[in-house]
Amino acid sequence: MWFKSTWTCLLYGLLFGQKVSAIDLQVDDEQSIKDAASQSIYGMMTWYHGNETGQIPGGFPDKWWEGAALSLALLNYWHFTGDDTYNDELSEALQFQGGPNGDYWTSNYSSFLGNDDQMFWGLAAIQAAESKLPDVSDGHSWLSLAQGVFNDQKNRWDTSKCGGGLRWQAFVYQSGYTMKNSVSNGGFFQLAARLYRYTGDSEYKDWAEKVWDWSASSVLMNNKTWVIADSANMDDNCKSPGNIQWTYNYGVYLGGAAYMYNKTSDDKWLTAVNGLLKTSFKQFFLAQHGGAMEEVTCEPSEQCNDNEILFKGLFSWWLAYTALLVPSTYDTILPKLETSIQAAAKSCTGLGNNTCGVRWYQSKFDGMNGMEQQISASNIFSSYLVKYEHSGKGPVTSTTGGDSKSNPNAGAESETDKDTPKPITTGDKAGAGILTVVMIGGWAGLMSFMFIGG
Repeated sequence: MWFKSTWTCLLYGLLFGQKVSAIDLQVDDEQSIKDAASQSIYGMMTWYHGNETGQIPGGFPDKWWEGAALSLALLNYWHFTGDDTYNDELSEALQFQGGPNGDYWTSNYSSFLGNDDQMFWGLAAIQAAESKLPDVSDGHSWLSLAQGVFNDQKNRWDTSKCGGGLRWQAFVYQSGYTMKNSVSNGGFFQLAARLYRYTGDSEYKDWAEKVWDWSASSVLMNNKTWVIADSANMDDNCKSPGNIQWTYNYGVYLGGAAYMYNKTSDDKWLTAVNGLLKTSFKQFFLAQHGGAMEEVTCEPSEQCNDNEILFKGLFSWWLAYTALLVPSTYDTILPKLETSIQAAAKSCTGLGNNTCGVRWYQSKFDGMNGMEQQISASNIFSSYLVKYEHSGKGPVTSTTGGDSKSNPNAGAESETDKDTPKPITTGDKAGAGILTVVMIGGWAGLMSFMFIGG
């Protein structure tokens, strides 16, 4: 659903035709871009209530993973602008959602605990460590939280069918439990790659290689065309891919390959980075729409749900970090980001207060407002600041200034205990995390799995 509420529709109608404010963004002015990022982040935080009395830090009813997306946007914003206005709320959210075992596995969200959902929280934790967000003195360190997620997910590596891989969902009662998808496996690959770069521990390298090689041998990733499929169903041993195209599927593999190349200088990873960039540029930056980034599967048809609106914002910061980690890609990535921030800025003219829309390529506010739109806009603005990245501000490691404490045994509670299903409430049935759409010939027609929430 595009409009958040009837109220929004009416308000937009009242404002339509009136002179609206706009984000004044100049691509050659660093402060101008920081100001644009600040405005969009402020708009994002108006939707966040986790810092209020009686509310849950980092939590959103029926869409748990979006707290991770919001945290990643705050980390990205702080890293590139230096503005720590929201760091207290950020630390509180990341720490609270870590759970008692320090692995983002909590009974509060038992029905939303997909492998992809947990993975996004793990990526937020490792990014906090890489950005030198100070560890909380009386809580879990950021590095240990990322390690806890890794330990959980390696224990869920499933060889019962398809030769390996993570299932999309973690519990048998969840829709998607019999599927293996790119974002879960690509995200696990990226997490392992980042932990390897940060710690130098060969276990993480071995797992990054393992997940990558399995993905390339499966229908999920074609390492000749560099097309990333969305998912595969275990019922036919993952023989038929669901080829719906989403930016974030490319982003998780691209980001992981960039981290691996930065650490190893192995041409295998440079080839992967270049291949994934070439295909994603072709898929998601269409000349007929001015070359601005778009979610081609749902934006033209006006069918994006909240999850999907977030995807290209996540992809934008993976592009930015790839430009940092693999300098040879900088000159190809920056023009794509530049076109997109110019279009995004023109979309942030809504409701008289610089509210941002979904379809950046229209270069105007499209009447579709919400927290997810603000998160994506803030990510593209912050990410373009890679153009002004100052020496030494890239992701740190344990040997280049990183000081988050390591706990290789984090998340030590047994998987049996963790995987005991909790009672399902009516609200629980609403979501299971990231949307996955499956189109496979021979199945019972077109099957679409759209879970809003988690």
